[in-house]
Amino acid sequence: MEKTVYLTREGFAKLEEELHYLRTTRRHEVAERIRRAKEFTNTVDNAEYDDAKNEQSFVEGKIQSIERMLANAVVIDDKTAPSDYVRLGSRVAVADSDGVEDVYIIVGSAEADPKAGKISNESPIGRSLLGHRVGDTVSVLAPGGSFELVIKAVS
Repeated sequence: MEKTVYLTREGFAKLEEELHYLRTTRRHEVAERIRRAKEFTNTVDNAEYDDAKNEQSFVEGKIQSIERMLANAVVIDDKTAPSDYVRLGSRVAVADSDGVEDVYIIVGSAEADPKAGKISNESPIGRSLLGHRVGDTVSVLAPGGSFELVIKAVS
């Protein structure tokens, strides 16, 4: 059984768009590259042909990966009424013991982008925050050690 992939509506749409591009554009570009490489010489010891075939394999693998993700996707309903506890799709403001504040959006692992403030529900911080409310202090067990965060706001 495949693992459930949690996606926002935006993330789902981006994956559908990428899949469409790979199927309709990229796949044809690589096929054309293979065709041109065959014209140069035979396929034995043809570096251009080998490189194009490797690229084709990569593109086809990416298509299959995205198809699996979309087939197992559960869209996070971020349009529902605001919740008073942290869940998938929540925007969470937290403060550490030094008073340094951060804001995170809890997303599925396929959309995680820590630089953009999007953390996975499977990450140590994301997992620790889920289910908690404003004012709660949560302990985070991370590879670099444990620390505490206080939840300041949830939206």
